[in-house]
Amino acid sequence: MPLFWKHYQSEVTQFIAELKAKRPTLEAEQRAGRALLWDKPQDREAAAEYRAADVPQQPYVYQTGPK
Repeated sequence: MPLFWKHYQSEVTQFIAELKAKRPTLEAEQRAGRALLWDKPQDREAAAEYRAADVPQQPYVYQTGPK
């Protein structure tokens, strides 16, 4: 490998690196935003009740009755 070999970085990688340099709190802000919607405790009992109450769909949903 030549001495002048430079590690390649795509434009996207460069953009993200610059963005993180300009806003050092970016990752913390992203984690806080994720916690608002996604990182919630799950109620397994409610999920089991929801699955148990599922009604199977008809094989052909547009069929109005037996023929």
